[in-house]
Amino acid sequence: MKTWYMVVVVCFLAGLAQTSLALKEEDCEVCVKTVRRFADSLDDSTMKDYKLIETEFKKFCKAQKNKEHRFCYYLGGLEESATGILNELSKPLSWSMPAEKICEKLKKKDAQICDLRYEKQIDLNSVDLKKLKVRDLKKILNDWDESCDGCLEKGDFIKRIEELKPKYSHGEL
Repeated sequence: MKTWYMVVVVCFLAGLAQTSLALKEEDCEVCVKTVRRFADSLDDSTMKDYKLIETEFKKFCKAQKNKEHRFCYYLGGLEESATGILNELSKPLSWSMPAEKICEKLKKKDAQICDLRYEKQIDLNSVDLKKLKVRDLKKILNDWDESCDGCLEKGDFIKRIEELKPKYSHGEL
């Protein structure tokens, strides 16, 4: 009787440990959000064939920028990718595995996949542009796909952002 009770307790504790060790979205945010967005873009017939998923992922990656582009590079979704672990995404996706589980598997293959993090968002309505670094001001313009021709000093970048702010200030950056 004691042995049976110990087996039940050990199994319960093992299950509890497994759930606490499971990857959470914030642990691997770029991977989880990108995999979800990609999976949502696929139709039912494509979702069943891992080769079609790989083809679609390569098309998907061509339009990606910033962190998502880097994620595609790590998986082998870009022509210039040095390695390719695309099947670690496509096969589990064809089995309808959740994004968190897929990213957990990908992390075991390449830890830097979960090192990708989104940068903190800048609220243009409350931030003092004068307190930001030029690098951050350039990033704001870059995120808007805008340029600042002839900008040499911090004040020039601030002036350009202030000019464009009405066009982009519909919320967070």
